[in-house]
Amino acid sequence: MKLRRILMDPPFKNYLMEYLGLLFELIFLSMGVYLYLVSIGKIVPKDPQAKARSEAFREKNGRWLRPVSLALVALMVVNVFLHIKELFF
Repeated sequence: MKLRRILMDPPFKNYLMEYLGLLFELIFLSMGVYLYLVSIGKIVPKDPQAKARSEAFREKNGRWLRPVSLALVALMVVNVFLHIKELFF
């Protein structure tokens, strides 16, 4: 009962949501980095069929995937920086 009261205390609840938001920002940042690495061909599957499909996908969508993934990475780096600054400083 006491632990539940501590967890539902408004200041702790706010920090919990802040850390959860930071976690989601880091997830989106890693998705952007992964998309960029896929779009430039650094991440390739080992299976020959999957490799051929990946190359076809890259050639078809690489033109817009690179700038979009870089924009996502840039946006999320700024968000993570500001979030960490708000939490700890």
